[in-house]
Amino acid sequence: MLAYAIRRLLLLVPMAAGMVIVTFALLLMVPGDPAHVLLGPEATPDMIANLRASLGLDNPWYVRLWDYFAHLLQGDMGRSIFQNAPVSQIIAGRLGATIELAVVALLLATLIGMTLGVIAAMRQGSLIDTATMLLAQLGVSMPVYWMGLLLMLGFSVQLNWLPAIGRGAPLLDAFGAALTGRPQVLADSLMHILLPALALAAYSAAVISRLVRTSMLEVLREDFIRTAYAKGLRRPRVVIRHALRNALLPVLSVIGMQFGILLGGAVLVEQIFAWPGLGQLTIGAISQRDLPLVQGITLTFALTFAIINLIVDLLYAVVDPRVRLG
Repeated sequence: MLAYAIRRLLLLVPMAAGMVIVTFALLLMVPGDPAHVLLGPEATPDMIANLRASLGLDNPWYVRLWDYFAHLLQGDMGRSIFQNAPVSQIIAGRLGATIELAVVALLLATLIGMTLGVIAAMRQGSLIDTATMLLAQLGVSMPVYWMGLLLMLGFSVQLNWLPAIGRGAPLLDAFGAALTGRPQVLADSLMHILLPALALAAYSAAVISRLVRTSMLEVLREDFIRTAYAKGLRRPRVVIRHALRNALLPVLSVIGMQFGILLGGAVLVEQIFAWPGLGQLTIGAISQRDLPLVQGITLTFALTFAIINLIVDLLYAVVDPRVRLG
């Protein structure tokens, strides 16, 4: 098991390096000059040339890429061109909000998707099955920004139940406040995160529910399920302990992939709900051609996604020993 974990961990290095190279190449193709954007339209050519020299933008692309990798090995992600602050410090101030939103969305997607998938499989061909799969199809087809606007219109504008924008206290701090006799802090934090998390979780919940339904239908036809019923075991125990446990094997991999999708979707959701995470920061950095900041954000997203996939792979290996023995 340890050897399998080390092999998976070593794969993070080339993947992160590849993401940096791809991001660097894409940003070189984007029209516009960071120095010109920073100085404004009234800047003279000499002013722009001096600023480009001070920022190192006049160096060849391969020199700039090599310097970036050299600084990364020292733990330095560079300085933001426009905010004039360390990139790692800027990202650290926003990363918690994005991770919090993505994790809550993943929990909601898993809970909703697995529940609907199991119910649809147990009621195959019924009206409940048809309605559940119809909801799943709507979730897959509807863009995340449209889902966010509909939720905001319904629960914030029309019903006035939940706040439309902003973030409450961080969830960990809110739980701590609830333990010290201030449950209103936790309630406010949950109310702020519910709408963006639901908008972000809709697509993943639909994908998980369809996969769980298909996997459950296959498992329920296996001989060991009929044997369990023949032994007199009750249906809830057969479904939860035997059928669902074996049906979860392909679902685990999909859940890890969905986390990456949630991180990407968070860029749009954070913009809609004014959530102070990396999504808003990414849009601003791209519009300003802030290359060090965009590279740092991309690398952070890639490493976060890779770590989550590593955890999922390890869980998969725990559930199915054939994975780590292969």
